[in-house]
Amino acid sequence: MHDMNQTSLGFSSSRAMAGAGFMVLAGIAFAGLNVVTQWLTMKLGFPAAATAFWQYAFAFLFSLPFLRRVGLSAMRTDYPWRHVVRVALAAFGVGAWVSGLAHVPIWQAIALVMTSPFFIILGARLFLGERVGPARWTATAVGFAGAMIILQPWSDSFTWAALLPILSALLWGASSLITKSLTGRERPETITIWLLVLLTPINGAIAFTAGFAVPDGAALGLLLLAGVMTVFAQYLLTLAYTVADAAYVQPFDDLKLPLNVFAGWLVFGYAPTGYLWFGAILILCASLFIMRNEIRRERETAGA
Repeated sequence: MHDMNQTSLGFSSSRAMAGAGFMVLAGIAFAGLNVVTQWLTMKLGFPAAATAFWQYAFAFLFSLPFLRRVGLSAMRTDYPWRHVVRVALAAFGVGAWVSGLAHVPIWQAIALVMTSPFFIILGARLFLGERVGPARWTATAVGFAGAMIILQPWSDSFTWAALLPILSALLWGASSLITKSLTGRERPETITIWLLVLLTPINGAIAFTAGFAVPDGAALGLLLLAGVMTVFAQYLLTLAYTVADAAYVQPFDDLKLPLNVFAGWLVFGYAPTGYLWFGAILILCASLFIMRNEIRRERETAGA
């Protein structure tokens, strides 16, 4: 019995390590993708909605071998509408995110999009009826206070475009709540395929209403690169959640803040200055506190 416990403990910790590794690799891929997206929208002036469309259209093309190998039968599900709503929310989140990157530095966009866990907590309380204790409410309030320090809505330099990453955090938070309800019931391939198959037509519809453009030259090359990186990053993320418990891998998702600050500084020379660091650190600490709290709650539930 003692040996069995040791074996299962070793197995779960190695799975947690693998999940953490996949999460860090996904974070690096997403940081690279954000640099490419910002270069396209801010430097080359390529329309944001068209950037999102072509990025995911190329991602769909690059994932065709994967689709062939897995087969469209992997789309078989008892929850089609959940997938449709999840992908629609994700698509509008992508649109808001890419539009945000066209206007605000990478570090600011990523710090603000890290408010997503706080929206998930609010959503879990409102829609799933989860009890939210004082610790989680406090952490959520601290996180939003950090966002306010970064946004500075009271200052003259504030622009409404700065709210776009927060809108994408809200939409992705809602999409994550649905994904969370699906991961226990669906295979990772099914979750990935629904995302890939539905994102392109939804993004296409958004692009045709918000400004469509056909890429050439440097824009075409960068969009092809973005497509490859999107498939790679999404699959790494799905693998991370599949091999290990979400509570273990989620804290490693917070590495996206330093990774994106570094990537933005390296390529564009953007970095937080003065007390804006304080806002970013508040969001990071609140997010990590929530994750630690979730792990503790899950262990207590398992123990009970």
